[in-house]
Amino acid sequence: MAVDIIGRSASEIAASLRERIERGHLQAGDALPPVRALATELGVNRNTVVAAYRLLAQAGLVVARGRGGTRVAGHAPVAQEGYAAGTVLRDVGTGNPDPALIPDPAAALARSGRPVLYGEPVVDPGLEAWAREWMAEGLPSGAPRITVTSGASDAIERLLALALQREDAVALEDPCFLSALHTVRQGGYRAVPVAVDAEGMTVDGLRAALADGVRAVICTPRAHNPTGASLTAERAAQLRAVLADHPYVLVIEDDHFSLLSRAPLHSVIGETQQRWARIRSVSKFLGPDMCLAVVASDVETAERLALRLTPGTTWVSHILQRLTLALVTDPEVRAGIDRAAAHYARRNDAFAAALTARGLPLVVGDGLNLWVPLPAPAAQVREDLMRRGWLVRDGDHFFLSPEAAGDYLRLTVHQLDDAEAASLADDLSSAVAALRPSARGGRIEG
Repeated sequence: MAVDIIGRSASEIAASLRERIERGHLQAGDALPPVRALATELGVNRNTVVAAYRLLAQAGLVVARGRGGTRVAGHAPVAQEGYAAGTVLRDVGTGNPDPALIPDPAAALARSGRPVLYGEPVVDPGLEAWAREWMAEGLPSGAPRITVTSGASDAIERLLALALQREDAVALEDPCFLSALHTVRQGGYRAVPVAVDAEGMTVDGLRAALADGVRAVICTPRAHNPTGASLTAERAAQLRAVLADHPYVLVIEDDHFSLLSRAPLHSVIGETQQRWARIRSVSKFLGPDMCLAVVASDVETAERLALRLTPGTTWVSHILQRLTLALVTDPEVRAGIDRAAAHYARRNDAFAAALTARGLPLVVGDGLNLWVPLPAPAAQVREDLMRRGWLVRDGDHFFLSPEAAGDYLRLTVHQLDDAEAASLADDLSSAVAALRPSARGGRIEG
């Protein structure tokens, strides 16, 4: 098998292997040659082959299995947000907003206006005027150009498609929002991980990704999913300074929590950035089924994006656009959104306090979810909680780099009442206690 693999650099070797996978010469589950053997055969350094395999892993084409070697990945899709199908367990890993806090659109729908025909403006003028003011905070000078897409993932997919070619590199936060990771991998781009800490995307991580040749950067300025981290003013300024040396890299800012966020917005888009876009979906506060996002961008990006949303083919329904405008400009709806924001924050704070009181300290970020660090293997804690009636989501799905992964749960607890939250906190504490190191230094396996 190794005879047909060619290349002297990591990218050349990875491209050769990618071609064999795409042509079906390597099937899901097939083992790649051992690193040392392939390096010897190609006459390259062992680290070159390691780097090639890492490129393939970041693209989702192979998986590293320790002593089991590196094998071709199957075609299972990236894990998705939402309820698990067919479970009788209480699902606290959904990532969903509370349906009781999503505004009722019935009255606003009745005011959605006349039919719209082919050839009319793609963006509703009223929504565009409102959105231009809403989106302008912290962006480069001049009124931003406004585009409307069918949600944030649709916007990211279109933005990457107009700026990148297959196998181009994209910087993603690590851990990463599942839909962004899915979009990048489905597009055939190479995901380059950038570590996240309590202040958001790290400066050293971004600098390394740019040195690796990324053509686009996707950054969550606040309420990062899954960690809840938000950029501080200092961190955002540092990231802007790094990006200033790369003005033609496409910077995509996904401000998904926007109206619900309790953190201020600190943008990574600087005055000298030539290619940029800020995306705000309405899914968290008006509901996922609204399928609408507003994109503010530079003129060239907006014009190219508009060409991919041509009248008669893929524009976003004006009924949805006018419904969105009617809802976000309704004082009662906005008051309800404010109440929802307070509810999510209050329930997350209360659950974090309950876990901390049980010996599992937790710092609360922003967003719908909690990112819970564990002093025990997350997969085993998840299995224990299943036996106790809970379906949780461990952190492994969110990490791009296996070496960066740790033991975490991402919990969505805002729909639990006090008694249910206390029960989950008790069960989680008990599950962790059963797996803590024993007094003799061994691990008690569940």
